[in-house]
Amino acid sequence: MNGSHGLAGHDTATFAAGCFWGVEAAFSKAEGVTSTTVGYTGGHTANPTYEDVCSDTTGHAEAVEVAFDPKVISYEKLLDLFWSIHDPTTPNRQGPDMGSQYRSAIFYHSSEQQAAAAASKERLQKSGKLKRPIVTEIVPASTFWRAEEYHQRYFEKHGGASCHVR
Repeated sequence: MNGSHGLAGHDTATFAAGCFWGVEAAFSKAEGVTSTTVGYTGGHTANPTYEDVCSDTTGHAEAVEVAFDPKVISYEKLLDLFWSIHDPTTPNRQGPDMGSQYRSAIFYHSSEQQAAAAASKERLQKSGKLKRPIVTEIVPASTFWRAEEYHQRYFEKHGGASCHVR
């Protein structure tokens, strides 16, 4: 399974699950993840700023681009982590954060990632663990706009463990 533009021998996965600070913190701790970058994707505005995205007019989601070593952690394990860190049944909302920038989305980088994401979503929906339907989008990865530097590794720089309420 090959994601785009990862380091040699590494793949790329992109996820949106609410506030990107908490999403990045969760993925950065996973063994086999070699780097994480927070940013904006899935919208129509070029070079968006945080303020632009927070205006809920750009179409972008707060997202995390994850570079990982597939010999250490599989894409399927990353999907399991994704489902575990947020509520995929709330449209355009995670905890107190509301707006389309906080939507649940998987941005796939290959047909293999698309198939794995769809199968994972279906398994979770059929498991009965969730009381409502999953609203997570599974869409092709598009331009990923790196967020401002002060958002990168936010909890490492400023303390705190999560912005998610689950």
